[in-house]
Parts: sequence; structure tokens; C-alpha cells
Amino acid sequence: MIVYLVDNMGTDLSVVNAARVSFDKESQQFEDRDEKLIKFLAEHNHWSPFGHASLQFRIKAPVFVARQLVKHQVGLVWNEVSRRYVDDEPEFYIPDVWRKRPPDSIKQGSSDETLEYDISGTMKFVQQTYKNLLGEGVAPEMARMVLPQNMMTEWFWSGTLYAFARVCNLRLKDDAQAETRIIAEQINNLTQELFPISWKYLVGEGHAK
Repeated sequence: MIVYLVDNMGTDLSVVNAARVSFDKESQQFEDRDEKLIKFLAEHNHWSPFGHASLQFRIKAPVFVARQLVKHQVGLVWNEVSRRYVDDEPEFYIPDVWRKRPPDSIKQGSSDETLEYDISGTMKFVQQTYKNLLGEGVAPEMARMVLPQNMMTEWFWSGTLYAFARVCNLRLKDDAQAETRIIAEQINNLTQELFPISWKYLVGEGHAK
């Protein structure tokens, strides 16, 4: 699983200037007082200035992770590889260990207790079945039905700084699924480098819980 930064627009200064335009003001360089402004905006949920900065990622992860993340819609755009058109050999995500269900709980999530279970034979069967269907002339849009949720997929994910902050604030939590958290951690690290002050107060230690 990996996240690549494709493109980005804006800086912490962009956020500051978007906020100050209300008073017809503009800063040419970032100063200490600008951090105080960003802190105020984040703590009081004045989100619109953070919507003028944006990022674009290309992400590779299993389908079940993608389906969790695509639920985030506001301020974000998603374009994914389509198995209606692509019929190359699928790649599968296989965990080293399997986390067990939490004891005495029917809720989502998993416990720290793990077990080992080999699904390599199942994956070979699925892959061969997919090839057989394509070999018989079945359309890729139908043959894809036999592919499981641990198949790797890729997508472009673009959105505002504030939108990705919302993603990370939810998906970096301890109770988020571990595989989804791996993607959120990479988004977090890449964004933090580009918008260190904004990210500090939107997601980091300064974030108002």
C-alpha cells in the first residue's frame, strides 16, 4: 500500500491570505502572527480558508480499504482504475497475520490477538478462474465479479486541505481499521511537509479535539 503526491496548490500563506481578504489585506511572506491566525481559524472551525489549498494523490491499496475511504465525499474527487476496461493480472493483498474479532463484541473492529491462516491457494484459484473467464471471451466487466475485496486497486484522490484533514482526523484514530490507517498515515506525512502550520492545528498536536 502506498500513497504518491501527484500535485499540490498553495501554502500556509495561501490560507492566511484567503482569510485576510475579508479585510482587503494580503501578506507577502509568512510571519509569526500568521500562525496565530491559522490557530484561531482551526480552533473556531473557520474552515473556508483551508479550502483554497489543495492536494492530489495517487494511491494503491486493497479494494476493501478504498471502499472505506471513498465514503469521504465533501471537498474530494475520486477517479479509480476500472476493471470494466482493464483486464491485466490482478494483484492481491495478503496480511502476514489475521486479527481476531474482539471478544464479547458484535461491533466492527478487531482485537490485538492474531492467528495465522494461509489463503494463497484460494488466491491462485481466484486468479486462474478470472483468467479462464477472459480466455472464454467473457467481458472484463463481468469477469471482474470473481475478484475479491483484497484485490489491489489504484485511484487519483484530489481535494482541499481541509477535506484531507477531516479524512485523517477520522482514519488516524486508534479504532480505525489498521490497513486504512496505513493510507491515512502516509497522507498525513506528505501533507504535513507541505502545510506544516495549517496541519499542526487541523490534525496535529494543536488540533482541537
